[in-house]
Amino acid sequence: MTTSTTHVTIIGAGLGGLVLARVLHINGIPATVYEAEASPTARTQGGMLDIHDYNGQLALKAADLMDEFDGIILEGRQAMRFLDRDGNVLLDQPDDGTGGRPEVQRGELRRILLQSLPPGTVQWGRKVTAARALGEGRHEVTFADGSALTANLLVGADGAWSRVRPLLSDAIPEYVGRSFVETYLYDVESRHPAAAKAVGGGSFGVLDRSGDGGWLGAHRESGGTIHTYMTLSKPLEWFADIDFSDAEAALARIVTEFDGWVPELTALITDGDTPPVLRPLYALPIGHRWDRVPGVTLVGDAAHLSAPDGEGANLAMQDGAELGLALAARPGDVEAALAAYERVMLPRSAEAAAEAVAANNAAPDEMIEKFTRQPAPN
Repeated sequence: MTTSTTHVTIIGAGLGGLVLARVLHINGIPATVYEAEASPTARTQGGMLDIHDYNGQLALKAADLMDEFDGIILEGRQAMRFLDRDGNVLLDQPDDGTGGRPEVQRGELRRILLQSLPPGTVQWGRKVTAARALGEGRHEVTFADGSALTANLLVGADGAWSRVRPLLSDAIPEYVGRSFVETYLYDVESRHPAAAKAVGGGSFGVLDRSGDGGWLGAHRESGGTIHTYMTLSKPLEWFADIDFSDAEAALARIVTEFDGWVPELTALITDGDTPPVLRPLYALPIGHRWDRVPGVTLVGDAAHLSAPDGEGANLAMQDGAELGLALAARPGDVEAALAAYERVMLPRSAEAAAEAVAANNAAPDEMIEKFTRQPAPN
């Protein structure tokens, strides 16, 4: 089979799958993306993403979408502030326009990727329930509606709980011992001025040098919105005892873990304008890898889910771009393309996962150092 005639079946319309589809499209390789969500607007697409000049932006260049990307950048959002629990400023770094990590809304980034694809490339409402090998590099994919298809080249871009991953690996994500609880504040300049002043114009974090309590972060999004996320190192059973359907009671319980913090910081929790949403954090084993299996591979979280450290979306897009370019560069040998892609992606993702664990376990002063230094290009 050749890449010029082999139709690529991509499961999942996240950023990695869409970048792959776009790179394939501009290189004349047909692809279809199957997505479980009913439509592009079926759910909110998360918050802010900083797109790095050493991976995520390189992927967008390969997808020929840098002009569109430049048009969705939120100016000033590379500013960064760190406070301690008493409200003392540990770091206040303005956005001088020279940083390599411009911020965009995830939903807007997904939108420009979707608009760059031919109509019908993404098939919505197609939830995969299983995938099985048929031999000779072919795989059968079964959907929740009972339909099925046979893929000659199958790519799992379907995230943490990938239905494609079991074709390659027995690995299952495990809880990392921490969870986010998210909420939003709206019209902050007029309705939440103290919170707006504390957060500043970009990214924000509270580093608790006492070692007690949790970690509090926030992003200034578009339209006067602050997206707040509390990180608590608690077992899943602890969160199960909280009734998140009762927003007021849930936030009142969570804020007790931040006892002793100054009111302008705890207000980011208690004054939320949306019900709190629990997001447990999971990860695959560091160094997750597999033996080459004909006709199938993975990108993004399906391949290397790790503790969040700002790299996940960038790595997913990098995976998608590099896989697409590998297929385009080897028009007579799909297996050589898949092997070449995995040969680079697997060690890179293992290194990134180890760095994510180190970042999440860093002491406050180490975190400040990490965020103030500019990473060198890979």
